Amino acid sequence: MIIQICVGSSCHIKGSPEIVELLQAAVAENHLENEVTLAGSFCIGKCNRIGVTVQVDDEVHVGVTKEGFKEFFQEHVLAKLR
Repeated sequence: MIIQICVGSSCHIKGSPEIVELLQAAVAENHLENEVTLAGSFCIGKCNRIGVTVQVDDEVHVGVTKEGFKEFFQEHVLAKLR
């Protein structure tokens, strides 16, 4: 699985550094280092007013926030790997 986090200026302002840290920690905590590749992306093209844009394989998710991160990770990462 490839997870791309938008680190363009708009998403950076809305918290992409924190989302990157949360993803790194969640991948390590769940021992997914061999199953998940994290990558930065300069603008995925789906900017949203709230949160960060994250692409999981071919699916683009907008509005990812640190408050909603746990649910996002469960639903769009863990559920697809189990």
